[in-house]
Amino acid sequence: MSTCLITGITGQDGAYLAELLLSKGSRVVGLVRHSATLDFVGERLQSLDVLKHVELMSGDLIDLTSLIRVISACEPDEIYNLGAQSFVATSWNEPILTGQVTGIGTLTMLEAIRIVNRKTRFYQASSSEMFGLIQQPMQNEKTAFYPRSPYAVAKLYAHWMTVNYRESHGMHASSGILFNHESPLRGIEFVTRKITDGVARIKLGLAKDLALGNVDARRDWGHARDYVRAMWLMLQQEKPDDYVVATGQTTSVRDFCKIAFDVVGLNWKDYVTTRSDLIRPAEVDVLCGDATKARTVLGWAPTISFGDMVAEMVEADLRRHTARNHA
Repeated sequence: MSTCLITGITGQDGAYLAELLLSKGSRVVGLVRHSATLDFVGERLQSLDVLKHVELMSGDLIDLTSLIRVISACEPDEIYNLGAQSFVATSWNEPILTGQVTGIGTLTMLEAIRIVNRKTRFYQASSSEMFGLIQQPMQNEKTAFYPRSPYAVAKLYAHWMTVNYRESHGMHASSGILFNHESPLRGIEFVTRKITDGVARIKLGLAKDLALGNVDARRDWGHARDYVRAMWLMLQQEKPDDYVVATGQTTSVRDFCKIAFDVVGLNWKDYVTTRSDLIRPAEVDVLCGDATKARTVLGWAPTISFGDMVAEMVEADLRRHTARNHA
């Protein structure tokens, strides 16, 4: 039985990854901050019915001592570093915290692995936001980066540190440059959940409109359950490497709204408003990934369609609000 340590296990990707690893017969350990409460920690894991099957250990990504303690105690074969300050909009208001947790936190984990056991396989959650102001229509592993937010800059630092430790210390360290991936477990602060939650509230008479920022922004959206499978595949390879994980198709925020409102039989134009204060200081207009390498080397391909993903999210939010109203 392999032992897998997940940082960020309380998030969307962490919960789906824990579910996947448990299905593979792995022992799953999750790193949680000292300040996290069990109720908060367990929400997403409980929704997938995996909370009782994982072990939780306290620690902090910016505390080398705690990471050394955790790695020494659980002796993981694989570490998946998903922990970060991952909300792009927040990174302008909290750039130093974002740099410390998202950037330096990755370095701290890499250093802990080097000290304790450099044979441990490491996965770094890199981001398509690193491409930012895109340098070519479809982005692959060779595309130049041009980050447009403190979050993206921090992720780029973490990405290159992963490459550096791989090349300097011979570590099995891989990065997944994941494009946007969503699910019913997505945080409400992200635009996709903001949309599906808003649709559900409007349908149930709990809200009258939905305010958004730049509805013309286009993203390459996939399902988180598909994307965590790519993470696992990367650490099963003989040699570590970096991989873009994407669908190769883009959809605008505007069209996301249309499809989400269609699920409940409403016209999005009757409810969506735009506000200039919700637009990013430096916008990323479009991102579209070329996952040829992941398809050919890993044998990975997405299995859940965009339309099915949006419908699943809307229906989940309808159930949430209906249950709350009847509580």
